[in-house]
Amino acid sequence: MKFNMNPIVKHTTTKERAYNEIKKVILNGYISSKEIFTEVQLANSLNTSRTPVREALLDLMKEGLITSIPRKGMSIRKVTESEIEQIFVVRSSIESEVMKKLAETINEEQLEQLKYSCEQQEKAMQESDEVGFIHLDQQFHSTLIHFAGFELIEQILLSFHNLSQLIGLKAVKKSNRMQEVLLEHLKIISTLERRDPEAAVLTMIEHLNRTKESIG
Repeated sequence: MKFNMNPIVKHTTTKERAYNEIKKVILNGYISSKEIFTEVQLANSLNTSRTPVREALLDLMKEGLITSIPRKGMSIRKVTESEIEQIFVVRSSIESEVMKKLAETINEEQLEQLKYSCEQQEKAMQESDEVGFIHLDQQFHSTLIHFAGFELIEQILLSFHNLSQLIGLKAVKKSNRMQEVLLEHLKIISTLERRDPEAAVLTMIEHLNRTKESIG
């Protein structure tokens, strides 16, 4: 059936471009949580007017990435100890169940995909690419959840994505943490290859606990 309509071509607005650029520097760790910045500074840096920057900042505040400091400006939202605790409680509960299931159902193709993810992480580590490493770390864990067929849980955990990236960047600042994470991921894969659900669950919990400890 033809409706004789022309396709809609969506052009990126200045507000959307401002939003994407500001969010990128936040999640890449280019702005310290100790820094205070203003709408004017960001507008000047982006070579644009204040209106699209103001709109972008409002969206980022709604997402919980930045917070307003009265009469001073904005700062990166600090993740509280309580929030970190809650995120890891949820992740430990969910990913333990994921490991139980995968120890019984994972196939060779999926194992190879996880190993490839580790190879990419090793490359990022060698290039000292902390942001790329964190992206790959999140991808590794979301892939496990996807392989387990936990689609609804996968969507729920997406709500933690931004905070998890801020936490992850803080964790990998610890000396040798990237190397430790890589070895822990390989150990997780090994337990799945052995089809050992108890070892798989224990290895995942140890991995998450070490990540949590490295944040302090």
